[in-house]
Order: sequence, then C-alpha cells, then structure tokens
Amino acid sequence: MPLILSGNVASATAAAYTVANSCRFNDDDSAYMHKTPSSSGSQRTFTFSTWWKQGDLASTSIIFSSGGGGPNFAIYYDGSQQFNVLYYEGSTLLQLITNAVYRDPSAWYHICVAIDTTQSTDTNRAKIYINGSQVTSLATETYCNQNVDISINTSSYRMAIGAGVSDGDIADGYAAETVLIDGQQLTPTSFGEFDSASPTIWKPIDVSGLTFGTNGFYLDFEDSANLGNDANGGTDLTEVNLAAADQATDTPTNNFCTLNPLWKESTSAGAITYSEGNTTYQATTNGNSYTRGTVGISSGKWYMEMKVTEVNTGQSSSMTITPDNNYGAADSSSSYGFQVQLNSSNTVLNKFVTGTWTEINASFSSGSIAMLAIDLDNGKMWVGYDGTWYNDNNASTTFDTNNPDATGIPTTIGYLVGFQAYWQTGGYYNTANANFGSPSYTISSANSDANGYGNFEYAPPSGYYALCTKNLAEYG
Repeated sequence: MPLILSGNVASATAAAYTVANSCRFNDDDSAYMHKTPSSSGSQRTFTFSTWWKQGDLASTSIIFSSGGGGPNFAIYYDGSQQFNVLYYEGSTLLQLITNAVYRDPSAWYHICVAIDTTQSTDTNRAKIYINGSQVTSLATETYCNQNVDISINTSSYRMAIGAGVSDGDIADGYAAETVLIDGQQLTPTSFGEFDSASPTIWKPIDVSGLTFGTNGFYLDFEDSANLGNDANGGTDLTEVNLAAADQATDTPTNNFCTLNPLWKESTSAGAITYSEGNTTYQATTNGNSYTRGTVGISSGKWYMEMKVTEVNTGQSSSMTITPDNNYGAADSSSSYGFQVQLNSSNTVLNKFVTGTWTEINASFSSGSIAMLAIDLDNGKMWVGYDGTWYNDNNASTTFDTNNPDATGIPTTIGYLVGFQAYWQTGGYYNTANANFGSPSYTISSANSDANGYGNFEYAPPSGYYALCTKNLAEYG
C-alpha cells in the first residue's frame, strides 16, 4: 500500500518555514544523545516539543527522558503504536496514553507535552498534543498531585533524546525541530500552525525566537559534525553512537520515501528486518522476501540508488518499479528494475524487463552502488552502478537519453518501488540500503538533484529527481 501519493503531499508543500534536517536514531546502534544540567531550572513547569517519524513500529522508542535511579520521566512511542507520557517515582505519579494509534511509517507527527504541576485543576497539570490538537481521548489518564517536582531541569538527573534513563528502549526513528522549554507551559502554537491557506495541515514554524529558560534547548540537527548542538547557544548534548551519516534530509517539510514495514507480500514470504529509519533491509527467514516504498508514483522522472553491503553466494537483492494494481513479487512479469546477485565466482548486475533478467555486468561487488533512473512520462528506464550507465547494454559514464535499457513501460498506471531480498538456511543473505535521497550510509561525493534535494553518491541525470514530497508535488 502506498502511503504517500502525488495528490496527498500538501503537508510538505504548504509550510512557509523549511526544516532542513533531522536526526536518525537507530536502535540497533544504541544511538542517543544526553546532557546533565549544571544548575537548576523548573521541575514543575516545562514544555517538550518535537517532530517524530517512527521507524520500527513494533518497538518502544523513548523520545525524551529525564531522571535516574528511582525517578523517571519519559515521553515515548510504545509497541502498540501509542504515544505515552510517564512520570514514575516508586509508583506511577503521572501517565497519559493515547487511545489513538499512530502506525503510519511515512508520517511525521508533531508531539508537544506541556507540564505545569502548580495548576489547581489536575487535568491542566499535564497535556499532550499531537499535530496541533490536544489529545483528550486517553487509554490511561493519571494526573500527578499539585506541586509535584519532576526529575527534570536539575543537576541531579540526566536528560536524554532517544533513550531511557538507564539507556533502555533506544529510539528507532527520526527527530526534527526538538525543543525543551524550561519554566513555561506552552501550547503547540509556539511550535507550529494551521493557516488560511491550509487550515487542516499542521506545519512547523520558526522556534528560534522562543525563550528557552535555564536548561531549555533547541536541536535543529543542522551540524552533521555536532548533531547535539544546542542552536539556542546552551550546552550541547553529548552524542552516543551517532555519526554524520545520521543527519537526514527527511523532514516534516520534505518527506522522503522510505521502505514500508507494513507491507505484507504473502503469508508464505520470508520476513524482513528494517533498520536505519526504514532505509536498510535484510531477509531473516528462509526464502524470498519482498517490501515496497512508502511513495506511489504515476508520472515524472525519478532517480534512486541501492547499496548492497553484504553479499553471500547465490543470494540476491533487487529494486524494481511494480504496478500498484499488481502487488506481486518484485520480479513479477510487469516489473522493471535491476537485481544484484552473487554466483559462485562473482557478483552480477542484472536488468529486469517484463519477465526477463539479463546480465549486464559481472563486476558488481559488495559496497557498490546500483543506480536506477525511471521516466514515467515516456515509459523508459536505465540501470547502472558506480557511476557507469549501461544505455541499452553499452557501458558509459554518460547518461544517454536516446538509449534506455527498457522502453514501453506503461505510463497510464501507478507504481511502487519494490525490493526483494533472499535468505537461505545457513545464514546466506544480502543486506541492502535503499537511497531515495536521504541515505543512512556515508556519501563521499554528495550529489543532489536540480532542485537541490537528495544526497546521492552519483549525480542524478538532468531532469531526474529524488523521491520526496517536494518533488512529488511538482512532478508527480
């Protein structure tokens, strides 16, 4: 199922304010950031705001925590796809759990939690807002007593983004525009807006002019060498297992395609594990496994890459475009794309056109970058790797618009980008990294498309674009 279609991208195109970067948290890497205040602020009144895109839908992701030892304050996404606010100190003193579930892996959610324990009315002491609206339908609704001190904004306790107080429940997803306000209980209008041009779409606004308080901070993630940088000028957060490649261009104002963990090919298909913000996949049970991207395309010219980082004899990985009205295997007879497969002597790059695999190169190696360019306006496709295009089997560093590897691709239907991975008993498998323009691996040459979007190892051909909502709104 495509989750983002060309007619449903207003949330990324309506925002007047642009969010440039996010930070990708991968639970497999135990990645997070933290700091302990050097002085005391308010333990009774504060606001936390972030834009969050969940990765592993079945995992618990601690988005923000503060505490240690006994006291524990946390804002998190649980394995039931609900958002939670919890304060525990020997017993549960505060807990809000949404009735609604949030299981769209393509969506950016704005989460705002506003605390003021000095309020006389208990329901005013803690409020949770999702996408600009207060959540009042709660599965669990426990409010703290008046004037309770919470384990935050004090030198006694560590504050962390992406981990619990004991480094548990590491987050898996993306955070953008992450803010802590010390000393004020704010509403979400300090961080986002509805406007007359798009009255039903919640959009980010510039938060740099807010008063952050003694221990407040603003993380914009725009410095890849210092992702924990406090853009408000306060003490930076210390990064743990985060690298420059964890800076992403996937943001709430330009949402990039990722893999879709909700995809279910069939009950007999093998399982896939997703990591790195749903950009890396690996088969984990015997047989062929299939997945799809979160963006559906029906027109336009698109460029994408795939890096295979592990190869095992006889195993394969592929990237194709597959008609969205024919959710068959990635190598179904109406798909177009490429396959990377290791045989007994070398690794081969194959092109796939209407039911037939054709070997075009036998030198593809682990770590190489496969390239796919698709023209859905004229029904054409090109494949290549490591900067070489094959232009109807003729290897060249030049992209030849007159000699595609496939023609006659139907242009009257929509497509999803499809992926296949194979796992065989004994641990034989491939691991592949999809790059739609916001990669999870280090790029050495940093090429964007003509609109300035995307981060690719090789330059997209002229007129071909990264698969993101800004481009989809213009060309999709």
